[in-house]
Amino acid sequence: MTPPPPGVGPTDPRSDAELVAAHVAGDPDAFGEVVRRHRDRLWAVALRTTGDREEAADAVQDALVSALRAADRFRGDSAVTTWLHRIVVNACLDRARRRAVRPTRPLEEAGPDDGGRPTALAVVADRAPSVETRLDVTAALARLPEAQRVALVLVDMYDHPIAEVAAMLGVAEGTIKSRCSRGRTALAELLDGGGNP
Repeated sequence: MTPPPPGVGPTDPRSDAELVAAHVAGDPDAFGEVVRRHRDRLWAVALRTTGDREEAADAVQDALVSALRAADRFRGDSAVTTWLHRIVVNACLDRARRRAVRPTRPLEEAGPDDGGRPTALAVVADRAPSVETRLDVTAALARLPEAQRVALVLVDMYDHPIAEVAAMLGVAEGTIKSRCSRGRTALAELLDGGGNP
């Protein structure tokens, strides 16, 4: 059996950085492999950052288009995943800024099969405690101010170093530490049944 050519199939042996370089050099399949490897984590970052499935999907799409176009400027100073996360977070923040200056439309109601809940909030019923805990944390995260939510997602959930997150967001490291500290306190209060953050 002949092995698939580079860039084809699920087991491309090239590193992420090699794939980005191959994309820049004209390999039509290389960037698709990078996306395949990281799309789930990028989606999770966007969803936790925006708190809205539709906004997250749009942000990931915006980010991937930006990354595709800017691949020739990737210098390799950080991992490809860090570079992609930075682009996704920036896309989320850009969308939030645009939403802040533009009126939003109300949520569409779900159909009768969904119990009349808004579609953006509809979830599959699951009695498992771990699922309920994740839903509680996700709901509490959505109530945090955006700056705190973004810092917590990147530092606590995706283990990015504080210095790296500060560089991603263009703020001082102390600002990230402060946002994380305030966000953790507010999150704990929300999960314990406290009031607004």
